[in-house]
Amino acid sequence: MSAPHPLPSPRPRPETASTDIVLDARIVLGEAQSLDVPVRFAYRGDDPFAVALEFLGAAAEAGTWQFSRDLLWEGLQRPAGHGDVRIWPPCTCHGRASLRIMLQGQDGSVLLDLPSRQLRRWLRRESFALVPRGTEGTLIDWETELDGLTD
Repeated sequence: MSAPHPLPSPRPRPETASTDIVLDARIVLGEAQSLDVPVRFAYRGDDPFAVALEFLGAAAEAGTWQFSRDLLWEGLQRPAGHGDVRIWPPCTCHGRASLRIMLQGQDGSVLLDLPSRQLRRWLRRESFALVPRGTEGTLIDWETELDGLTD
């Protein structure tokens, strides 16, 4: 009789797993003027389509913005977004190596420059490892969502 094989340790379910990264961003105030501010990007498997961008430190009053993870990924490749969130990839022809995000709210807008390499690496190695691109919809209980809309 062979010895029992140990069970593998349970892997966290994607819908309960999360990842985040804190980055040093710059708020662009003008052509040659900016303000350094820390921000946190967070991704949760139980909200598989979205990323959250949270302002930290003195800029915390700017709150937390949620937008599409696919929009963030697309913005790393080419200009993306409409309305409240717009994203531009690094533009080496103009000497800008950072990702640029514009957030527009009721009280105004803010233009952020972020380190694109770190953000791209986090998306690839962390968030896409939790929930691969294109599989987000498999984690949604569509029947429950539809019931919530029809009640």
